[in-house]
Amino acid sequence: MKNIDRLLSIMAQLRDKKTGCPWDIEQDFASIAPHTIEEAYEVADSIARNDMDDLRVELGDLLLQVVFHAQMAAEEDIFTFDDVVEAIIHKLVSRHPHIFADEVIRTAAEQATHWETLKERERAEKALLKGVTNSILDDIPKNLPALIRSVKLQKRAASVGFNWDRPEQILDKIEEEIAELRREIADNNTKNISDELGDVLFAMNNLANFLHVNPEAALASTNAKFERRFHYIEQALATENRSPADATLDEMDALWNKAKTLETVK
Repeated sequence: MKNIDRLLSIMAQLRDKKTGCPWDIEQDFASIAPHTIEEAYEVADSIARNDMDDLRVELGDLLLQVVFHAQMAAEEDIFTFDDVVEAIIHKLVSRHPHIFADEVIRTAAEQATHWETLKERERAEKALLKGVTNSILDDIPKNLPALIRSVKLQKRAASVGFNWDRPEQILDKIEEEIAELRREIADNNTKNISDELGDVLFAMNNLANFLHVNPEAALASTNAKFERRFHYIEQALATENRSPADATLDEMDALWNKAKTLETVK
């Protein structure tokens, strides 16, 4: 706790209007938010690379984001860092009654169901306090990356039965959306092309959810595969003192297929 107190003190000094750092003083919630998102991605990257020393550092950077937001809120008498900690303590205790109370939950699946039930109750209570109609989609942040938000929207809708019965139905929907995209491309309708492409991506995401595949992880794996194979193209051409810019598409495609074959053999 001494370290936390020191970190809070340092942040307060950095934000001091008279003696603080000019950059830190100029920041507000909106300007810091992109840094918060970036730090979360850097934490995830450290984990993906299994670099635990880097993870230690990146978690510190992410903690700083929490402290920064809390300091700005404290300056405006909105809430403090202690309030942030108290909020998560309350959430963890209330959502784990099998640990901190007498309720019996035996499996991870039961806990996940119970968690969603409690979240739905909390959403209903918030809506009642605000005097608005409650929606199960209300608390999904609108500024999430579109792929991640799509996953959350579809999972939330599926939790109340708004979902397909079989993957074949989703594949049919994907083919339907692709056919609509083809028509818009043929008509060169720029706006509709964007809309229809979004529908294709959304339907693909729906299939991933149905098959219990994390689309973000699946795409990350494909990105890595693309990099490996393109690096092979570059290296193969470099042996001839050439670069991809000097090669034809057919040449690069042949090298791509060779890289693919080598990966299969391994």
